[in-house]
This record gives sequence, structure tokens and C-alpha cells, in this order.
Amino acid sequence: MKEFICNSCGKKYDITPTLWKCECGGVFNIVKETPKIDIAAWGNYPNSLWRYVETMPFAKGSTTWESVTMGEGQSPLLVLDQMEPNTYVKVEYMMPTLSFKDRGAAVLMTKAKELGVSKVIADSSGNAGTAIAAYAARCHIACDIYLSDETSPNKTAQIKAHGATVKEIHGTREEIAAAAQQAVREENAFYASHVYNPYFYEGTKTYAYEIYEQLNGAPDTIMIPVGNGTLLLGAYYGFNELFENGFIDKMPKIVAIQAKNCSPLAEAFKAGKVSAQPIKNKGTVAEGIAIAAPARSEQILEAVRTTNGTFIEIEESEILNARAKLSEKGFYVEVTSAVNYAGYLKYVRTTEEKIVIPLCGAGIKSK
Repeated sequence: MKEFICNSCGKKYDITPTLWKCECGGVFNIVKETPKIDIAAWGNYPNSLWRYVETMPFAKGSTTWESVTMGEGQSPLLVLDQMEPNTYVKVEYMMPTLSFKDRGAAVLMTKAKELGVSKVIADSSGNAGTAIAAYAARCHIACDIYLSDETSPNKTAQIKAHGATVKEIHGTREEIAAAAQQAVREENAFYASHVYNPYFYEGTKTYAYEIYEQLNGAPDTIMIPVGNGTLLLGAYYGFNELFENGFIDKMPKIVAIQAKNCSPLAEAFKAGKVSAQPIKNKGTVAEGIAIAAPARSEQILEAVRTTNGTFIEIEESEILNARAKLSEKGFYVEVTSAVNYAGYLKYVRTTEEKIVIPLCGAGIKSK
């Protein structure tokens, strides 16, 4: 029987459908040993992120995922430009719902199905909500998604198409999360949160496993946009598992990218703080990472520091400029995802440095 452990106080809990944070207010991790990686076993599974299911905290031989999967994962890793042969983009928008959030949603909803959940509630800036809605539909589980009333209409339409009930809230990202959490408590429902439920990170860690296979090793640097840190932490956990198993001899440096108008993590990093203090979002076109009070800030900052990484802050004008430049190379990304390339353009790199940049969401998702 798997357990949750609080990242703050260390208290352990049995995993139940309604448990989502510690009584002290802390976030949960999963109690588990570093998985023993058997590369030979990967070929026994479909060419999707479920190649790595034996590294995930499911019961040995569990097949629940087989009725949930839509073939997510195994996104292409491509050289960005022949003039820069050591820079790669991982095209994460080539997923069933057109964003990397499918990685976490597929795994989290598989766990929800195993727990016999009948309804899930989630809050999102758009992409996570879409992914949860799609996989909830696969699981025949009812789903409510809490969104800002200013969310891109394309994302809202996508969520509704999967049969989820959209609850539009006028307020900050934090107020939307609070509304969802209140509903979770009132309805005693499963909180399918990409922030609070650590099973989501078991999905996003496969980003690292795929890069390892595609490069036959680890890159020197991974550049990742960060709001709540779902891809950043997943990548960190995945590469750490590969490192501890001896498959790579060093951890990639994590370069985290934030929009300057909403950059609590970058500010905490510069100030040498262990965790980030909530700030006021000054408004950014990068809606997907506009998180003023990231719940896992301590873990995010630790991951960046442990890998000798850094933060880069991006101005609003740089985001749209980077999106246009990526489009000229054939990659049409949503506005938030352009933050990555904007960060890359500002990053001082060496000639031989091998860098991977995720293209997190498709351009048609934006307003």
C-alpha cells in the first residue's frame, strides 16, 4: 500500500480519494524508494510514456493504464536550427490534448480510476484542465474544471468538448484554486491537482526518460518555463532516478524561466531564499505560468540550486518576439510556451553545450 508523506512535517498518510494535502498545510510526496530501472523491460510496453510504467508507484503488473492511455509521450526531439546543432526542441504539443500536461494527467487519472473515484475537480489556467478533462472522459469519471473567466476561449471550448463542467471564476489564479479546493471539501471529491497530487509528477518525469533515450544520455542543460513547476520537478525527478541508477554521470543544469511580471521564484532565487513569498501578478500574456504563489516553491528552488541552475526573467515584448521567431522555424507554439525560446535567446551558452527546450503547448490554444 503506497503512502503520502508531507514535504514540510514528514507525517505519513495512507492514500485515499479525498486526501490532497497535510493537516499542517504542506504538500505531499509519495513514499517510495528510487525505482530500479530495467531498460530491457521498456520494450515490453507500447511506444508511449507507459514504457516506463515499472518506475511508477503502481502495483506490479497493474494494467489500469491500458484503458486510459491515448498514446501520450514519446514526443519528437529535433535540432532547432542547423546553425545550432547542439540545441534541441522537444515538441511536447504533439500530444492528445496538445500540451505536455497529458503526461501527468494520464498517470494521475489512472490512479484515480484505481481508487474507484466517481468525480474529480481541478483548477487550471487551461492546459492541465483540458488534459484532466480528456482523461476523465476516458475513465468515465465526472469532472469539474475551475478556470479564469479570462482563459483563452479555445482552451475553454476544448475542455467542454470532453464533457467536463467548466466553472468560470473572476479572480486571480490563486482565487480560482481556492474556489476549487472549497468545492473539493464540500463535495468530498478527488482533487485532480497537477500541483498537489504527486502522481502527476510521475507522469511528467517521463520527459526526462524520453530525452535520455533520444540523446543516448543527458543534455548539459534543460530550459523549462516555471509557474507551478509541474514539468520542472518532473524532469528533475526523472533525471535524478537515471542518475541514481548510474545511467547518467551528471544531472543536467536546470535553467528555469519566468515572465518578469509574475516571477516569485526568480525573486526568491536571487534573494537566496529557501521558498518564495506570494507576490502580486502584474499581468502577463504567459497565462500558463502566471502563478503568484507556487505551492511547491521550496522543491522548485532546491531542484534549480542542486543542479547549479539559474532563473531567467522575460519581458512581455520578448515573449511575443520569441513566438514569432519560433514560427519562422516552423514551430507554432502558444504564447506561454514562447517564454522558453525567449529565455534561450537571453541565455549565455557555450558552443558545445547541449541544450533541450520544451515546446509545451500548441499555438492554436492561445487567444
